[in-house]
Amino acid sequence: MRDAILVTGGSGFIGSNFILNWIECVGSPVVNLDLLTYAGNPANLSSLQGDPRYRFIRGDICDSELAGSLLREHQPCAIVHFAAESHVDRSIASPGAFLRTNVEGTCVLLEQARRYWSSLSLADQHAFRFLHISTDEVYGSLGPSDPPFIESAPYAPNSPYAASKAAADHFARAYFRTCGLPVLTTNCSNNYGPFQFPEKLIPLMILNALEGKPLPVYGDGLQVRDWLYVDDHCAAIRAVLQDGRAGETYHIGGSSERTNIHVVKAICDLVDEMVPPVSTGPRRNLIATVKDRPGHDRRYAMDTSKIRRELGWQPSIVFETGLRKTVRWYLDHPEWTEGVRTGAYLEWIQQNYTRRPER
Repeated sequence: MRDAILVTGGSGFIGSNFILNWIECVGSPVVNLDLLTYAGNPANLSSLQGDPRYRFIRGDICDSELAGSLLREHQPCAIVHFAAESHVDRSIASPGAFLRTNVEGTCVLLEQARRYWSSLSLADQHAFRFLHISTDEVYGSLGPSDPPFIESAPYAPNSPYAASKAAADHFARAYFRTCGLPVLTTNCSNNYGPFQFPEKLIPLMILNALEGKPLPVYGDGLQVRDWLYVDDHCAAIRAVLQDGRAGETYHIGGSSERTNIHVVKAICDLVDEMVPPVSTGPRRNLIATVKDRPGHDRRYAMDTSKIRRELGWQPSIVFETGLRKTVRWYLDHPEWTEGVRTGAYLEWIQQNYTRRPER
């Protein structure tokens, strides 16, 4: 077994940040398996072009033959499974895609990982890890005074997205309990930072505020989320891979609960500071409430005492600092934003990958 790791969905928001962090902090080889659907963007990892430590494979995690061949060829010491459909609104409109990618795809990877792991020496079996990346949404919604979710909290998913991730979590657990595959699961809170696709709250509000467009806020805007800067999430994943106990679940959160309306107003103020409005007035004036999302969870919060106690990880970036860094990044990278929003990167994928062999 080599020291390479296999990352699925590594061209997406969290996956690409993780790969960049891994190469910088660890330096061992990374194989990135990504289908490059709408939210997977090769430009996120353009800085690694030509780096011998990085290899990209365009492919589907539901392709069992491909997954198995990659494991045999690269002999990774770990799989870090990010690949997922993740937008709640999209799951309401098209739940089938979430069933296929999040449930079927995870099952395919687990089975191929089991077969590969079974072929390893006892020492390599002991060292191998399958890290399944999940979400706080599998637990449903908290009341205003409820304590944060702990790892043993009952599952109560309220959207097709959350239900698909809950099912994937259960399959991951089953492969550990039944097959002995050394699986770890992490459930994280809302991430934010560079390279996030602009359908999500923070980048959408940054870009709309910059352009003087309405800032749509669901309902009363008092939904509460625990915000986690993506670099802190990447550090937590590395800690879990290194020292986490097989079969365990670890919660990763930013200890930064904020209402959606608070986040939107903070973004308005930061954009006003960095790009003073000329004729529109304060960008808070652009905030407009819209009909609430069906089944919209009211509050998420994560109890991170287990990962702090066992692995010594805690978030290092407070929300105000992380949000400022995030707004600055989007303002400083208009070419990335333009490529994503116009679909130019999809045309680039079509030209560079669609007519080429996968490997």
